[in-house]
Amino acid sequence: MVSLKLDIGYLPTPPELVTAMLDRLRLNNQDVLYDLGCGDGRIAIAAAGRYSVRAVGIDIDPERIEEANRNAKIAGVSQRVEFRLQNLFESEIGEATVVYIYLLPHLNLKLKPQFDQLQPGTRIISRDFEIGDWKPDQQFHIKGAEEESTFYFWQT
Repeated sequence: MVSLKLDIGYLPTPPELVTAMLDRLRLNNQDVLYDLGCGDGRIAIAAAGRYSVRAVGIDIDPERIEEANRNAKIAGVSQRVEFRLQNLFESEIGEATVVYIYLLPHLNLKLKPQFDQLQPGTRIISRDFEIGDWKPDQQFHIKGAEEESTFYFWQT
């Protein structure tokens, strides 16, 4: 069992932001999406349900992993989604074609070595925070019913 201190509290992305962000990624059924710090699994579940991708969510909070698995079952996507109770800074992510993060800037920086595992062409998207001095390939704003977010996009 993973026993680590949480570096950031759980702050879910509103559903309308999830949908709009995923639409921008132009996902297809050949993609493998990794959500690092997946919380209740909503990003991975939406990607699997809307685009038939395979998705992997990683989180160190056992309660969030249990909730994510329940949510995947309710959504009928359990066969395409896997949730791992792991330290995302030590996880194998090399099979990802898309990586989603919603972490604080210092944690994004800490992830840079993990991104060395990624194959050329892999898409990385971050909600609200950049990754150090990496210049994003794209930046876009999405306004939801109650909040607006900036998304940063890189392609390896």
